[in-house]
Amino acid sequence: MLFGIAKWRRRRRQIGPLEREVKGLDFQPGLFTLRQIKAATNNFDIAFKIGEGGFGPVYKGVLSDGTIVAVKKLSSKSKQGNREFINEIGLISALQHPCLVKLYGCCMEGDQLLLIYEYMENNSLACALFAKAKDQLKLAWSTRKRICVGIARGLAYLHEESRLKIVHRDIKATNVLLDKDLNPKISDFGLAKLKDEGHTHMTTRVAGTYGYMAPEYAMHGYLTEKADVYSFGVVALEIVSGKHNTMSRPKDECFCIVDWVHLLKEEGNIMDLVDERLGEDFKKEEVMVMINVALLCTHVSPMHRPTMSSVVSMLEGNSVVEEVVSDTSQVFEGKKLEMIQQYYQQNENNVTPEEESILIDATAEYMSDTNLHSI
Repeated sequence: MLFGIAKWRRRRRQIGPLEREVKGLDFQPGLFTLRQIKAATNNFDIAFKIGEGGFGPVYKGVLSDGTIVAVKKLSSKSKQGNREFINEIGLISALQHPCLVKLYGCCMEGDQLLLIYEYMENNSLACALFAKAKDQLKLAWSTRKRICVGIARGLAYLHEESRLKIVHRDIKATNVLLDKDLNPKISDFGLAKLKDEGHTHMTTRVAGTYGYMAPEYAMHGYLTEKADVYSFGVVALEIVSGKHNTMSRPKDECFCIVDWVHLLKEEGNIMDLVDERLGEDFKKEEVMVMINVALLCTHVSPMHRPTMSSVVSMLEGNSVVEEVVSDTSQVFEGKKLEMIQQYYQQNENNVTPEEESILIDATAEYMSDTNLHSI
């Protein structure tokens, strides 16, 4: 428990519905005063701002005991902001795992909704891979493999090992944070869903990020933990290639990394996927394992995707990589590979680690929140 966490002080006013909901949670978060957080962030000084989330800015802060934190500021006027606030507190407060970002507590005073997390020195995996050259991190192959295994371990914990069985719903490189030693931690549980005991799946409104959502979920709202498995597969391909899944969405052509890897495999040029920045400094056998695991994870049929515990075992070399079942739904045009390669080459220097997270109601088109940097 942090020394900087304040004891909740009784105040002579009515408790609002949001506070009442927080107090009703099974796991109570640490509670900070607004004075503490203002002091930690120099009154939310712009110089302390380190990112912009879907529902507000993120600040670096230093508590009175010297603990460095990240402060996520949500809009109290946004229903979705309130929902994310409760979801994040209710779920992540109950979870403890080395591969999940730690929530220290929250603050609810006046119109302020603040979430206080451990500070991650190396920002996000997206920044490490896709930021402008001067801001990128040099990730050796061994580091990339360790990051991939860490993400898989975190998801295996959420799906299979924790008391609460959770589907994250928004696994992507921006939601994987890196600590000072480049160890990965899954963040942003604002869209996460509890899996009901005794139910094989949930049918729910669609929430997540284009390009990372499993097809059965994106099209039909059919949600299981295999939706996270699909998203993980996309991130694994990004780690191997160093390229963003969908840098933009052209009107006439959809260029995504899953298409690209299938085309490369058909052409017999699968190693062309490997990030050129690695040079020859990687183990081909390990790269092939990661690619084949990613292909399993991104299979169009959820029943053919492995569990995350199986993924961990395969990546660590403790079990043989399962055979990739042919995906007959993949239809490729003759020149599509060339077009995708040209597209990636042309856009290589214009990549930003931003993508669009969405919420889709059953009858609606979509409601978007853009520019989602992780906390």
